[in-house]
Amino acid sequence: MRVSKKWPILGLVFVIIIAAVLFGLSRLNRYQQEGALTLPGLKEAVTVLRDEKGMAYIYAKNPDDAIMAMGFITAQDRLFQMELTRLFATGRISEMIGEKGEPLDTRMRTIRLHRLGKRHAGILDAQTKLFTQKYIDGINAYIKNGSNEHPLEFRLAGIKPGLWDLPDVLAIMYLMSWNSAANIETEIIAQMLIEKVGLAKAKETFPLNINPDDLPEGTTLSKTHAHESSGINLSSDQSLLAYLQDRPLHIGSNNWTTGPKLSPGGKPILANDPHLDSRILPGPWYPCGIITPEFRMVGVSIPGIPVIVVGRNEHIAIGVTNAYGDSQDLYIETLDPKDPNRYLEGDKSLPFEVLSEKLFIKDKDAPGGKKEKEIKIRLTRRGPVISGVLPGLKTEKVVTLRWAPFETMGPHLGTEQLMSARSIEDVRKALSKFDIMMLNFVFADKGGNIGWMASGKLPIRSQGDGTVPYVVKDSKDNWIGWIPFEKMPQIYNPKRGWVGTCNHDTVGKSYPYYYSSHLSPSYRYRRLIQLMETPEKKSVDHHWQFQRDAMNLMAKEIAPIMAKALKKHEDTKELAEILSRWNYVDHPDQPAPTIFQAVYREFALLTFQDELGKDLALTMLKNWYFWQERLKQMVLEGTSPWFDNVLTKDLKETRDALFHQAALAAADKLRASLGKDPKEWKWGKVHTIEFVSPIRREGLGKGLLGDGPHAFLGSGETLCRGIYEFKDPFKVTNSASLRMVADLSDDDKVLAVLPGGVSGRFFHSHAKDQIQAFINGDKMYWWFSDKTIKEHKKTSLLLKP
Repeated sequence: MRVSKKWPILGLVFVIIIAAVLFGLSRLNRYQQEGALTLPGLKEAVTVLRDEKGMAYIYAKNPDDAIMAMGFITAQDRLFQMELTRLFATGRISEMIGEKGEPLDTRMRTIRLHRLGKRHAGILDAQTKLFTQKYIDGINAYIKNGSNEHPLEFRLAGIKPGLWDLPDVLAIMYLMSWNSAANIETEIIAQMLIEKVGLAKAKETFPLNINPDDLPEGTTLSKTHAHESSGINLSSDQSLLAYLQDRPLHIGSNNWTTGPKLSPGGKPILANDPHLDSRILPGPWYPCGIITPEFRMVGVSIPGIPVIVVGRNEHIAIGVTNAYGDSQDLYIETLDPKDPNRYLEGDKSLPFEVLSEKLFIKDKDAPGGKKEKEIKIRLTRRGPVISGVLPGLKTEKVVTLRWAPFETMGPHLGTEQLMSARSIEDVRKALSKFDIMMLNFVFADKGGNIGWMASGKLPIRSQGDGTVPYVVKDSKDNWIGWIPFEKMPQIYNPKRGWVGTCNHDTVGKSYPYYYSSHLSPSYRYRRLIQLMETPEKKSVDHHWQFQRDAMNLMAKEIAPIMAKALKKHEDTKELAEILSRWNYVDHPDQPAPTIFQAVYREFALLTFQDELGKDLALTMLKNWYFWQERLKQMVLEGTSPWFDNVLTKDLKETRDALFHQAALAAADKLRASLGKDPKEWKWGKVHTIEFVSPIRREGLGKGLLGDGPHAFLGSGETLCRGIYEFKDPFKVTNSASLRMVADLSDDDKVLAVLPGGVSGRFFHSHAKDQIQAFINGDKMYWWFSDKTIKEHKKTSLLLKP
């Protein structure tokens, strides 16, 4: 067939048209970065310099102006992202997406983040209010005065940005706290297991938490106060089960710091890579620098919250991970059989408190484009009802939710003191006021001091732990006090010269209080210990490499057992040989990680689904922290009764038999997607990450506005984190949302990269320009000194009073 000469010309014309459209759209979605702007409310002029990444460095003559400019500049870059976060936190997402958002809005109104944000705003002290209000004033100034350059995304989404207030900021802080508090999931799953198989059998699957710095066998929950099934069926209540799925910012992370003896420059080096779902561009963190006569801080914040929480100033460096302190309890409460509007505490009948909330749901057929719906929220003395009415053996039940941050509100937030801290003692003082969130803060100062502390305020429970819902039988409060600040998990200047956390059990058996039962398996932290205990000093390059370390210590223990079982069978011998040659690094070019993950996933399902049923098994297995350490222990011991399939009466299955069955099932699925040759089942073909626009996550245009897919290093068990959903293997959902290494002996720069960019605007040159460096492990920097900031300056904007 003869190809017309017109086709290359038409192709070139098409490319030119696309380029012109993109160029035009990018110009439509720009904002002023040079020249001068008036910012009402400033005391003095502020200069904003931007570097080659578009990152802003705010030069102000006083902290108030700096924070106001921070609000303004953050809104320039991330106003649409901020609006989406606010809509989510305040239960208003249906105003943008219609009926699809109604169930989510109902749950968020039930949790009451915004309502309680209003209450908290009323008790804040004057200094905290002023600090936060300055940031809000900056946001609102941009909304009111920058309407001609508001992000194009607003028009495409059919919404307009509204002005912000103090409860909005607090609601977003509470949202971040809610997303870091995961024990509600453990409680729901634990109770469902008890209902299905009884207490004794269920406890065989309960979380096993191990602190590698403590006794090697770890801790199990011997004090669990769980009761035998009360006849209720949580698994049938869709309202309650929905709370297992409402955490788009589910938080993990690694952080560590080395002291001066382990650091080549004689000052501490701090590394942090928070693990979040960072697939939604431009990513959850906003980087900027603030330079005032009082302090100089460079790092990242959550857009909408006025604090740089990961980064460094002239004196200290700081990083965070999720501590998973158990701040939540579920309660099984009894309805008064004589009056469903009341509930019982023993013989005492009390009325539900009832709150009314109005939803405004986008509907093109309704007057004004929105329909109104009123919802009623019932509360007991412990908190809101989050279930439907559950039939019990004798009386009907409901489940209520209690959450510590709503009971520990104080006049301070502690956030503003973090940025101006001059020592680790200053950090500790700031954290004494930071009751809103349970995080592991790792920090270091130029004096050579290093430390770690878990923030937040946790209840002391009369029953010991909070792994399963508490049955209300009388008026006694099972929260009998609060863990004192001085007794919260913490350590300073340890003898080994470093400290770190990987969401693991940090407290050990000697800790006098129950801390949590929802904690990460120990594999990442064990690997960190291995890397840190090599004899050489650890340079910035070492820390950068550690963050991308893909050694899978869980696989190192389990894969040899798996391979031995598969070698016994001709139809799985080739898989066994690939596993036997593996170095246990989850590298995209290797087939062994694919085989291991696929077989182990099928093995876990086979182990539990016969007793639990497939739906409950999948619900439990979706929560990796609940079962991974426990199943590994079963595999190593080799004789667990859970390996026997109770549905095959005349056959007793063994661990190795299940591995063989799992391998056959996994191989069938892998052949269908990757071909017949197992040597070609490369991890990078299935373990990928794809970045998408917040309003075009699928369909036509997704690729144009997003990026990828990219083959991704690591897995859920490695320091280089690449978690996938158990139900949807193997696409990455959670990974590092930032990689940062701060060397306190280097006052020029901080090594840091984002899986996205600075700007949250379509087609902007800095919306996704850091992705390739993030994927490849290439180095990028935040600039710290005046010299390096000015050397890398690309634009300068003057903000005038």
